[in-house]
Amino acid sequence: MIDRRWTILCVLFLARTAMGFQFQSIASVAPQLSSSLLITYTEIGLLIGLYFLPGALISLPGGFVMQRFGDKTICAFGLCLMVIGGLVLGMSESFAMAFAGRLISGTGAILFNQVLTKMATDWFAGREIVFAMAVVLASWPFGVAAGLLLQPDLATSFGWASVMRLCAGLCGLALLLVAVAYRSPPAASAGARVPLPGPARPLSLPPRPQLAPVTVAGIIWANANVGLVLFFSFTPELLREFGFSPIAAASLPSYALWILMLSVPLGGYLVQRAGRPDAAIILCCGVTGVTLALLSLDLAPAALCAIFGLVMGIPAGAVIALPARILSAEDRAAGLGVFFTAYYALMALGPLFAGWLRDRSGTAVTAMLFAAVLFLAIGPLLLLFQRLAAVAKPVAE
Repeated sequence: MIDRRWTILCVLFLARTAMGFQFQSIASVAPQLSSSLLITYTEIGLLIGLYFLPGALISLPGGFVMQRFGDKTICAFGLCLMVIGGLVLGMSESFAMAFAGRLISGTGAILFNQVLTKMATDWFAGREIVFAMAVVLASWPFGVAAGLLLQPDLATSFGWASVMRLCAGLCGLALLLVAVAYRSPPAASAGARVPLPGPARPLSLPPRPQLAPVTVAGIIWANANVGLVLFFSFTPELLREFGFSPIAAASLPSYALWILMLSVPLGGYLVQRAGRPDAAIILCCGVTGVTLALLSLDLAPAALCAIFGLVMGIPAGAVIALPARILSAEDRAAGLGVFFTAYYALMALGPLFAGWLRDRSGTAVTAMLFAAVLFLAIGPLLLLFQRLAAVAKPVAE
């Protein structure tokens, strides 16, 4: 009989896939949305980034809310907001209404993502935690890749609003799946401590020496993810500029994301075995940045998309583990709040700036070069993190 924790992991993977699918929807229907609502690509970029903007405001209080009302309740609430936001966006006849719908779904996605991460940790603490978190991370590119494959054709055949309604429906299915299949882990589960809902305890920020490196770690994680978002948001348009058919232009980045879905858990395993996480981060992010720069020059796009998917996923687990190097157990909740605040703020601003670059230049090349710069900046940022972390109080092993 399959251990229940693996069933739970499958449930969480499928539920988070719906989040990736909904996120991708704006980029997939950008041409139709732009012509229908008469909006610019700067506004398209704003709608893309708006999915993450609430995280800059609610990451810190999100922990209080989960502690007060419980994981499953907040998970259901977040998914309900994602359903409502998707339906509002599908009915939009103006940019203001689209803005409101995207903001609602983004708020739900932030709460959902935060509590889902905790759910996975509760079930796998002291067991296969590294592999489980890698699987959870892989659900995001899985949903995005599915969106790249399906959403453009659906928008062409039935209109862009049908894509938004489909996203809302999938979020509703995820809500039903979590409600029926998810259970909290047993109290005695291999070192897992699952707090019961109750009055929120006051949180204090970590000691000042830890704040700077945690913030830099959040910027590093944001750079990698903004670069990824720009890749699957602007590569289809870039390839169309190079003369690719719409189907081929959508398929190539989708293939890269299917490769990425496999390289994230496999890369995490290999990096952990090698014991050289910093070297993996610097090398892989540097190669990824060069790959995107070459892609903007129309040099072997098919091969470069495959290289991007393979190399970009390898250091993902090492990057997300950076805060654990310096945060003690008692400071981890607030410290991760700082980490995700920096992350979500840049995730909101990055696509907006990329959309502005595309509008100013009239080509997706500038957005792709910006993504390349973000990846190339990770090496120097990691060196800064190492220097700041050396000043912070080390975490006892």
